Amino acid sequence: MSRMVCGKNAVKEILNTNPSSIEKILLQTEINDILSLIKKNDVKFEIVGKNKLNTITSENHQGVVAYATDYKYYSLNDIISKENKSLIIVLDGLKDPHNLGAILRTCEATKVDGVIIPKNRSVRLNETVSKVSTGAIELVKVVEVVNLSQTLEKLKDYGYWVVGAEHEETSQNYWDMKYDMPTVLVIGSEGEGISRIVKEKCDFLVDIPMNGKINSLNASVSTAIIIYEIRRQQRFL
Repeated sequence: MSRMVCGKNAVKEILNTNPSSIEKILLQTEINDILSLIKKNDVKFEIVGKNKLNTITSENHQGVVAYATDYKYYSLNDIISKENKSLIIVLDGLKDPHNLGAILRTCEATKVDGVIIPKNRSVRLNETVSKVSTGAIELVKVVEVVNLSQTLEKLKDYGYWVVGAEHEETSQNYWDMKYDMPTVLVIGSEGEGISRIVKEKCDFLVDIPMNGKINSLNASVSTAIIIYEIRRQQRFL
């Protein structure tokens, strides 16, 4: 199954990060920087009229559309590691593709081992996620599972400790937590947080101190803050 990638920046990103996934590129005119990447990676392309591009997509294509293989999902075994510096992110019911794209971008920058999302009631990999991730969607291993609770139990069996980002009476400041262990960081959905059944599987809960009048941060911002603290303590960066 193919997907369409529209726009100059999006097509350049996939040409730079995963050119083998591209089946064909349609160009309205010879866009020099894209054409050079096309020839460098030996990708099929065709010069077509603007009307044809307007017919196949209603998005702002900027004169270039790529057909690529569908987004790849990995298995749990693909992201499990025996290293103490292993870090896996679990997203419990995230709905906003912009949040997912931004999280994938942070995960790629910090070399997170993988991201786990539930199959139901969650945003999936799509074109919006791809654009926001600026290519990270092609590089970060994303695993889709049916049951998050059971998945966390499996990760515990492999030696992971589960840390949930949630404001509770029992939560500790995220910088006070010691992350010298294989870590799973659980991030809840926008507005609702971590579901009860998933929260019960967490070994620890952490939160980010808030001193202003606003009592919460965007999910992708919170995730980035905690990921960088984990990686700092793991001396990974």
